[in-house]
Amino acid sequence: MASNKQTHILIVEDDLFLAEIYQKKFEMEGFKVSMANNGEKALVDIKKKLPDLVLLDILLPKLDGFSVLEALKSDKATKDIPVILLTNLGQQDDVQRGLEKGAADYLIKTHFKPSEVVDKVRKILHL
Repeated sequence: MASNKQTHILIVEDDLFLAEIYQKKFEMEGFKVSMANNGEKALVDIKKKLPDLVLLDILLPKLDGFSVLEALKSDKATKDIPVILLTNLGQQDDVQRGLEKGAADYLIKTHFKPSEVVDKVRKILHL
């Protein structure tokens, strides 16, 4: 990377196995990675750490991804942080709802390999 600052990604995923796969892939690509396993922790971590981008699952314990997204986009401190919804919910109305709430992209887990998710993140962050 050109700058000294590592690009920081927060992965919000309650499936630890899957979260670790994404974490390893992003770290191999030179990203700094934090993880949260529920929606409440995600909100706290996002406000505290201000990551460059959030990969957000929708089906989460304590607070679902749509609620997390809504809270982020309504907070002046976090509204400009890009959020990619990374989920298994593939219904068109879920996709539309996510994009309308301000997600930068909506990826269905089974349709994208981790390397493709990294490419999407790079594209959104212009890296």
